[in-house]
Amino acid sequence: MARVPAAAALRHVRKAPLALVRHYRSRRTHPVVELVHQPHPYTRALGLIAVVLLGAWLGLLIVGNVRAPVGPMDTTMTLRPSLTGGTKINVSPLGALELRSHIAPLRLDVDVDQLDPVRSQALVDHPERLSGLQDEVAQDVGAGTLDLAVRSVVAVVSGATALGLAVYRRPRRALAAGGLALALLVACAGTAFATFNPKSVLEPKFSGLLSSAPSVVGNARSIVSEFDVYQKELARLVTNVTKLYDVTSTLPAYAPDPSTIRVLHVSDIHLNPASWTIIASLVSQYKIDVIVDSGDTMDHGTAAENAFLDPAADLGAPYVWVRGNHDSQITQKYLDRMKNVHVLDDGRAVSVAGLRFAGIGDPQYTPDRSVKAVGDPAEELAGARLASALRDQEAAGTPVDIAIAHNPRAARETDGAVPLVLAGHVHHQEMEVMRYGTRLRIEGSTGGSGLRAVEGKHPDPIEASILYLDRDTRRLQAWDEIKLGGLGLTTAEVSRHLPKENQPGAPSTATPSTPTP
Repeated sequence: MARVPAAAALRHVRKAPLALVRHYRSRRTHPVVELVHQPHPYTRALGLIAVVLLGAWLGLLIVGNVRAPVGPMDTTMTLRPSLTGGTKINVSPLGALELRSHIAPLRLDVDVDQLDPVRSQALVDHPERLSGLQDEVAQDVGAGTLDLAVRSVVAVVSGATALGLAVYRRPRRALAAGGLALALLVACAGTAFATFNPKSVLEPKFSGLLSSAPSVVGNARSIVSEFDVYQKELARLVTNVTKLYDVTSTLPAYAPDPSTIRVLHVSDIHLNPASWTIIASLVSQYKIDVIVDSGDTMDHGTAAENAFLDPAADLGAPYVWVRGNHDSQITQKYLDRMKNVHVLDDGRAVSVAGLRFAGIGDPQYTPDRSVKAVGDPAEELAGARLASALRDQEAAGTPVDIAIAHNPRAARETDGAVPLVLAGHVHHQEMEVMRYGTRLRIEGSTGGSGLRAVEGKHPDPIEASILYLDRDTRRLQAWDEIKLGGLGLTTAEVSRHLPKENQPGAPSTATPSTPTP
């Protein structure tokens, strides 16, 4: 009986090594099977970084902005991802101001939404308050930046955490994404603080119509040495911007829809190279469909001046042109060969941007002293020829929407033959409805009278107009007069005007064929 347990124990001892081998072999191979299904550590790290960056960007995009008052302005401050950093101040529709304030992957955007009428009027009425404006603005910017920083932290961490939870479906991974986003934001903030350059305001970069701003505030040395003069210029600048926002705040009286045809009317550039930059900026900011130049683009009309015309072909919109009394046939032939330029003469008509134009060049070329100027009779005869061509177009079933002549004397002869006629020559803006219903629009000098601007005590302003026409009726609905202050461009004013038939409360019986001033 005692031998049976001994034999069983002996068999158990003999089988033990085989069991141990199987046990350790299974433990050795099990981790290998688990690693095959694990993603590479670098892949996981890159995926986590992608989730963090995308989530942080979405968070900033959705809630990462604050509304903050800065001096007399109401602004919106936003942090945006950027390769160069810095600060960008947008003052629509004048343009933008960029400062190299810091070097970091984040840029501070400040959008000027509007001027507070009460605060701005207080500065206009009491310019002496400008002495404390610097401290007030600094405090407002500091408070707005602090508020933006807190909101940005919440936006970045929340965005990265939420996206991490949606992607990984694990709270631990989501919290890791939020923590990494916070660490990256702190690192960016530290870099921005370390590279902060308070002197960047002395070397700003201007774009759009604000590219003339350095002539307003002067350089840093003049600000320090003539601070009283600077205060006066700043007061005038605030006044002008106040006027700008005051008139634009009433623009909804006529809000052009996307189908409205926008015509930029320029005239009398007189070899001013700054005009091309201004025209291109207006084309971009106002989404212009067609540019109309009513002549005197040149000063003497010589072949040596032709290269000045080259930018006309690349302004972002078709260019319709008629010859002025300072433009020669050489000028006309040079422009006629350009792409995107439509030269009109002898009543020739052309359809551009949904409108039909017809025009005639000035019959006189006044720089040629060998030819005696005929004066008004020649202009009136040219206008009569244009009116005859307009009636022929009407009879042929292709009526003209806008006629163009350089001299208002010629333009007046088209009364009754066309709804709208454009002219220049006199270097100031006018608008009137003539006896038989044709509206005459005379443009000022978009070149500020060119070299003649320095002859008088007060340089002529640079003027242009935006004409808004209905695409269906092709009739004028409103116009904006744009005026930049003289040779130094120290002012910028935009004023909206409505024909009486489009003004609030006007009787509905008014028709486009019988306009009123």
